[in-house]
Amino acid sequence: MTEVEATPRTGKRVLLAKPRGYCAGVDRAVQTVEEALKLYGAPIYVRKQIVHNKHVVRTLEAQGAIFVEENEEVPEGATVIFSAHGVAPEVYEQAKQRSLKAIDATCPLVTKVHHEAKRFAAEDYDILLIGHEGHEEVIGTSGEAPEHIQLVDGPEDADRITVRDPNKVVWLSQTTLSVDETMETVARLKKRLPMLQSPPSDDICYATSNRQHVIKEIAPECDVVLVVGSRNSSNSVRLVEVALDGGARGGHLVDFAHEIEDAWLADARTVGLTSGASVPEELVQEVLAHLAERGFTDVEEVVTANERLTFSLPQELKRDLKAAAAAARD
Repeated sequence: MTEVEATPRTGKRVLLAKPRGYCAGVDRAVQTVEEALKLYGAPIYVRKQIVHNKHVVRTLEAQGAIFVEENEEVPEGATVIFSAHGVAPEVYEQAKQRSLKAIDATCPLVTKVHHEAKRFAAEDYDILLIGHEGHEEVIGTSGEAPEHIQLVDGPEDADRITVRDPNKVVWLSQTTLSVDETMETVARLKKRLPMLQSPPSDDICYATSNRQHVIKEIAPECDVVLVVGSRNSSNSVRLVEVALDGGARGGHLVDFAHEIEDAWLADARTVGLTSGASVPEELVQEVLAHLAERGFTDVEEVVTANERLTFSLPQELKRDLKAAAAAARD
């Protein structure tokens, strides 16, 4: 642990988790919308929330982004950006039919799962997709091979699964799940399907795993853990669960500092603080300021990993940015 703030000690402390906040996929998706607005001008349409965070969506709306649920809401010929969570092939087809300029901001780690689904379906495997029903990422992945994919929504769901050939079945997963719960689900599945194959590489993204790992480290010392994130953010919701499972006496999810209830902190001496993978750092700093006003002035950053991964912008956008830069030079 390293102390990041030289302040008078009050006996009340904050254990600040690192890694926290933006992952590479979220950073890329948000940057995609910002760069598209600069290049093409407002409005830019975005199908679904670009990432699951209220503050990010409001900020981009203020810059000229218009968020819609489906392609039908986008005027013909306009530009639409697909969110970081990925879409099914039919969504691309719908965009083509409406002559939309589609920019795909799907996280590359989600795209990897889509490729795995297509490959195993082409080899005629039954695919068990571990994830949460209705989540955009699950809908997108399932759309790659609907006739081959069955959803497994948690360990209890494992017992209802039926497959054509127990020797030809593989599991894949949503990238933002609880690592522990996913492995519990896999263990339950393997009791019934001993030949169940695993994906060629871990589907749960590095950022999700890293954020859960550091919360496990600090949870036993915490009277309460605060997770900054939105309620529709799967990875943020999981962080609260991981904190409570890891030994924290309390855990709460908040979008903004003003949502923190003083009652949560009344008897607390140690507060854990982290943020989901779609949360900008400024929101964490506002929570730190809020806690400092209530005596939590001793801040220690707990570091369990250093993330350096970055993803380049979508090809469609990079190509247009390059063309615009060349035109500006001429």
